[in-house]
Amino acid sequence: MKQEKKKKQDKTLSICALIGAIIIIFSLIYTPIVSWENLTTGNILMNFVGMIGEMIPPDFSSIQELGTPIVETLVMSVVATILAVIIAFPLSFLAAHNITPHSIIGTIVKAFFSALRSIPELIMGVIFVAAAGFGILPGILALGFHSIGMLGKFYAEAIEKTDAGLNEAISACGGSKFHVIIFSVIPQIFSHSIDYSLYRWEYNFRASTVVGLIGAGGVGFQIIAALRLIQYKKICAILIVVFALVQLVDFFGNVIRKHLIDA
Repeated sequence: MKQEKKKKQDKTLSICALIGAIIIIFSLIYTPIVSWENLTTGNILMNFVGMIGEMIPPDFSSIQELGTPIVETLVMSVVATILAVIIAFPLSFLAAHNITPHSIIGTIVKAFFSALRSIPELIMGVIFVAAAGFGILPGILALGFHSIGMLGKFYAEAIEKTDAGLNEAISACGGSKFHVIIFSVIPQIFSHSIDYSLYRWEYNFRASTVVGLIGAGGVGFQIIAALRLIQYKKICAILIVVFALVQLVDFFGNVIRKHLIDA
């Protein structure tokens, strides 16, 4: 029985590997076919070098205007992550196959997470900007809903990997499923959940700059405004500021993760 199951798994893995190889080979062949002229004329490199030349030296004279946009970008990423955690964490228990009350419920919740992940933040941002107008609210909603799909998947997978023996031991002592979740599952996934949430916050901080390009506020809105006015030196200065802020956010997340690991 085990050998048959292993053969089926090996066959499935082989099929997946074959499909993956076909997709990779097709992509590598298709790219030069449709882009051969751009790849061979050198226009890409010349245009890129020309644009870099126009961006140097950066113009930091308008950096003082970035105070409010920076705050908006930070707020957007923090609130979107908190919104995602509040919704995704409890739903992940319904999605995990070892905790969900019924397999149908688990399938529905996983499909919900998958649907949210399949829609890019920019598309969500365009929809929410059309519905709620310009500002940070559509950015928060776009990043938050996409993050629900990602965090829900990560949380559910962490729950499914918890120690089944410990869960069964609590149940054997008369504990309900609620007791299993509180005293076994959550303690086992707590550090991983914090880690996933921090990574998502770091991602949302970067993505908040991108959604700002379609009118969701923040630093991204300043970038698109400067781009429309062909102010490349100002764009370079803004990008340097964004890079510095991203490094600070990454450093803060790494410090918290290090303390979690040491603990």
